[in-house]
Amino acid sequence: MPDWILAATAGLLAGGALLVGAVVAWFVQVPARIVAGIMAFGAGVLISALAFDLVLEAQGEGGFWPTVSGFAVGAIVYVIANRLLDRFDQRNPRGRGKDPGTGLGIALGALLDGVPESAVLGLSMVGGGGVSVPVLVAIIISNVPEGLSSTAELKASGRPGGYVFVLWTGIALASALASLAGFVLLDGASGELTAFITALAAGAILAMICDTMIPEAFRSTHALTGLLATAGFLLSYAIHVLG
Repeated sequence: MPDWILAATAGLLAGGALLVGAVVAWFVQVPARIVAGIMAFGAGVLISALAFDLVLEAQGEGGFWPTVSGFAVGAIVYVIANRLLDRFDQRNPRGRGKDPGTGLGIALGALLDGVPESAVLGLSMVGGGGVSVPVLVAIIISNVPEGLSSTAELKASGRPGGYVFVLWTGIALASALASLAGFVLLDGASGELTAFITALAAGAILAMICDTMIPEAFRSTHALTGLLATAGFLLSYAIHVLG
């Protein structure tokens, strides 16, 4: 299989996890505590993946300063974009209020998380390294509960099934394109640039974990949140070491 097809497929798998979560939420009444538990576990997986795969890879590619600057920019951009979405009431801020957010806002929030994650999948293949399995697993595990919780809100707001599934299919395709772009556009780029972009995604992911995943998980799992996140961290670490 050509590498560019593999890169697009990896992004599609990552984005497709959102669609899987959406299908489950639409047809099955999943208890909020189960969704929150998966969310906490996925947060731990992502923290491990960004620490052992993204940041260390960026450091090895471009050195300290591109890694630090990219990480900081990624976190700042995510937080600003997230606050702008809340300010314009594009979606209901997680953990606040009772009304579900709009479909457009939920889609924008998922894209805000998913595009940099998927771009890193493609970027990990530059130079013939192959898809980063720990990062792919981390994204899939974290995307399933996001699709679950977001679709539950859309369903509660009265959105039709056709709208919901076209929405998430579009996001899955956007993830595939982001992964393909990460591979094609950055093939041959300097180590400093690839380090900056990899660290940028890592910073955005960490900000998303702290701002969205962990607070939402804690609302239902409470004291178990830390244990579930630790289990996810250890799983991702084992995949990194043994893989």
